[in-house]
Amino acid sequence: MSEQKLSRQSYLSRNVGDFPDEMEVLGRRYVKVEDLRYGTNPHQPSSYYRPVDVVCPIAGMEMLKSGKSGLSQTNLEDISYSLNIIKFFVKPACACMKHVNPCGVAVAVEGESQRDVYVKARQCDPRAAFGSVVAFNTEVDEATAEEIMSTFVECVVAPSYTAQALGVFNDQERFKLNKQMRVIKVADVASLPKYVGDDARHARTLKVLADGSLVVAEPLLTHVRGLDDLKRATATAKDEGDQVSSAAVSDQQLDDLLTAWYVNLSVRSNGVVIVKNGVTLAVGTGEQDRVGAVEQAVWKFQEKYEGEETIEGAVLSSDGFFPFPDAVEVAAKAGVKAFISPVGSIKDALVIKRANELGVSLFHAPERIFSHH
Repeated sequence: MSEQKLSRQSYLSRNVGDFPDEMEVLGRRYVKVEDLRYGTNPHQPSSYYRPVDVVCPIAGMEMLKSGKSGLSQTNLEDISYSLNIIKFFVKPACACMKHVNPCGVAVAVEGESQRDVYVKARQCDPRAAFGSVVAFNTEVDEATAEEIMSTFVECVVAPSYTAQALGVFNDQERFKLNKQMRVIKVADVASLPKYVGDDARHARTLKVLADGSLVVAEPLLTHVRGLDDLKRATATAKDEGDQVSSAAVSDQQLDDLLTAWYVNLSVRSNGVVIVKNGVTLAVGTGEQDRVGAVEQAVWKFQEKYEGEETIEGAVLSSDGFFPFPDAVEVAAKAGVKAFISPVGSIKDALVIKRANELGVSLFHAPERIFSHH
């Protein structure tokens, strides 16, 4: 059967799955929002539920412009993970998500418009951003809408839109490529839990194993609330003695370290994020080894990044500790000057010593942020 016929058949029979109108999970009652176009793949029926006793920004979203068919599970996941990134920022921010990983993220620096921020995020990896979900934490204006419509986008998500922007999105004569693009209004993104200690009981994660058994976990939140939580790396070992990261770091690099950390919370592990002047230069994701994730990120910058920044002076976040100095050496050779990673390797002192020799700074985070979504 052709993929086109399979997709059509799956869409028409999406309710074959036994999905009730209401269900109870871990003592909380859920009601069905809608049957989805399909799950992760077209042959997987899927439905979407919300808890009845919680205000949910995503479940309460308003579809201002819909495509010819509804949302898929992957659409919803990309919407969720993009909002999970931009929720951390007060300055205008944009995240382009594809297959539940960020293609690019940007936060405004002084003098930049919302359109500038979107272009920076897209140009991190424009090939991957083709057909992505694009999320904003500020109202979308006409200039940004015009730029969005210049390439193929699946969904746009924002707290509000100007009337002129909505006019652009609905101009199907000028923008035939995006006739089916969905425009979604979602409120109160800042209410999503961010930090350890926030009330996140309603956001516990469920992982269903192959035999139907469940793993229930608290959501991935962070202890890092701001710049005061970025600590110079320190460690002691018999051979290296006391080691403290000593290389200089600029105020912008500190801001970029924080941005890189917040983005990495929504990157599939092993995750590495390179940032400069508020924009991701590359996102290394899904590698099984730490140095491989760094090598992938450096390669992606060299081969896929189409923005205006150079990698010299950039920063890098790692969602796990550096077990050896090799990953730091690879990134430092490329031009990265500051790093943030979890503490915990038995070779932390050796890694810090090598970073000092290379003239790069290393900061330790209080937690590991593996994401195996």
